[in-house]
Order: sequence, then structure tokens, then C-alpha cells
Amino acid sequence: MIEPVSDIKTIAVLTSGGDSPGMNAAVRAVVRTAAAFGVEVYGIYHGYQGLIEGEFDIMTTHTVSNIIQRGGTVLKSARSEEFRTKEGRAKGAKQLQDRNIDALVCIGGDGTFTGANILSTEHGINVVGIPATIDNDIIGTDETIGYDTALNTALDAIDKIRDTADAHERMFLVEVMGRDAGFIALETAIATGAEMALLPEELTDVKEIKSQLKNMLKEQKRSSLIIVAEGDETGGALKLAENIKDDFKQYDMRVCILGHIQRGGAPSAHDRVLASRLGASAVKVLLEGHSEIMVGIVNNALKITPLRVAVSKKKQLDYALVELAKVLR
Repeated sequence: MIEPVSDIKTIAVLTSGGDSPGMNAAVRAVVRTAAAFGVEVYGIYHGYQGLIEGEFDIMTTHTVSNIIQRGGTVLKSARSEEFRTKEGRAKGAKQLQDRNIDALVCIGGDGTFTGANILSTEHGINVVGIPATIDNDIIGTDETIGYDTALNTALDAIDKIRDTADAHERMFLVEVMGRDAGFIALETAIATGAEMALLPEELTDVKEIKSQLKNMLKEQKRSSLIIVAEGDETGGALKLAENIKDDFKQYDMRVCILGHIQRGGAPSAHDRVLASRLGASAVKVLLEGHSEIMVGIVNNALKITPLRVAVSKKKQLDYALVELAKVLR
């Protein structure tokens, strides 16, 4: 057990932005770790909008029972345009102050952290961020909560699509999530043996794609998988199919958009453990006197990153994996 150096007696926790599997495990860890140190916890419903509107409720070890295995978030989530304004953030800060809440734990991605950082700067609120997004695009942690589950959900779906592609000698363009980050697309492409992976981080040359498909036809390869991140500059799988279908009428071409199934479902064991570690760490670093930081795990050890840094830099793909995907296709 650590020896708390701060005088924090009450904290609040919220989830914000897009949901990701494992958020509930993180909430559970925050509440139960706080209870172990005699710290009271409020849950805030509907993210920053709930903060503004005062949707607070006391959470105990009992209220977080039987949620570790659930996807989504029991605290719900919502976008809040009002919180983007100075007046909205002032309302949120007052809600915390009226309840004598000493610190706020924010579970989410870069938008969540941006809001938390500004709130702390403007109103002196102690804040800690826990990275939870299926996109895995936050620096300061090897993986974000929800990424492993989303990756395995996509993998399971694409394996099934491959069976149909082989049976009917079809080309499938499978679109996965990743508006600005190609982590899911890259790793599912490698894990499923896909012929191509189109990523937001790389310029997509449609002529090069057509050239590769022509080579596949010469090799008499009649079934194939192309994994497309939704943020790829071609405009996604549907747009790409429109651009190439007339040149490849030999292929029975189909498009499959996996969409929000990647966000849902029970979190994997990996995500449950990661979320538990980060939730507990968030409480401990607050009690140690830290604020305006994000907790992460790098090389299996706790890493603290200032929120201003976490929101100012974009996590880079491992380009060794990018090259591997090209070699193995």
C-alpha cells in the first residue's frame, strides 16, 4: 500500500467520447481502489454533459459488482458541445466544487483528455486520464483499453469473410474502424493474411492497387481480402470499390463494413487486466499528488504522461509491421 501525500478525500469518475470494451473494468478498479484508501467516489453519468448537468451518484464496491465483463459503459457516454465553451466548463467545475470533490478521473481518448486538461488549467481541478479507445492512437501507453477486444472482434469477422471469399472466389473489401489511425487495419491484415491494408497514415495509390490486383489475376488468384481503414484517403471501402470495379470485372467484388460491432462485446482478458491496472493506478497517482497526467503501461510498467503532451502528439504506427504486411501479402 502507498502512503498518500495528498489530502484528496473525494473523487469523481466519468467516461467520455466513443465507448470501448473495458471501460467498466476501469470504473470498477477506480471505485474499489479508492475504497481501499477510504476515498469516496462519485460516478458521473453521460460524460462531460452529465458533469455540467449534475448527473452524479455515489459509487461503492457493491455498485460496481458484476460489471467487469460488460462492454460499453455503465456510466454512459455523450458528446458535449457545451463543455467546449468556457461557460460550460465553469458549470462543470462548480458542480464538482459544490460536492467538495477533490479530483476527477476521466476515461476516454484524446478529446476527453483535451477537455480534462483545459478544465484543470482553468479551474485548478485535479485530473487524471485513463486511455480508453479502440483506435489505440494515444501516446504514453503501448495499448489503450478496448483495442485488443476490437482487434479480436475484427479478426473473428474477417476470418469468417475469408471462408466465403474462398468458397465463391470473391474479392472482399473489408472496412474496419480507424478514422485517423490504422492500427486495427494493419494488425488485422497481418493476422488474417490479407492481400492489402490501406491505412490513413500512408498515401494510397489507386494505380498501385490496380497493378497489384492485375498481378494477382496473373497468378490466378481469384479470392482476396483488402482491409481498408475507414479513414483511408480513398474514402473507405465503398468508394474504393467504385473506383476499381470496372477494371476488374473478373472478380466477384463485395464490400463489408464491420462498423460498430468493433466497439461492442465483452472485453478480452487482456483489456480487463489492462483496465484494472490503469484504474487502480489513476487513484494511486492522485493520492501521490499528481495531476494533469495520463496513466499508461509501457513495457509492462506504469508510465505517467502529461495530458498536454498526450493530446499534442499522435501515436505512430510500427513501420516494421507495415513492411511485414507488405512482405507477407
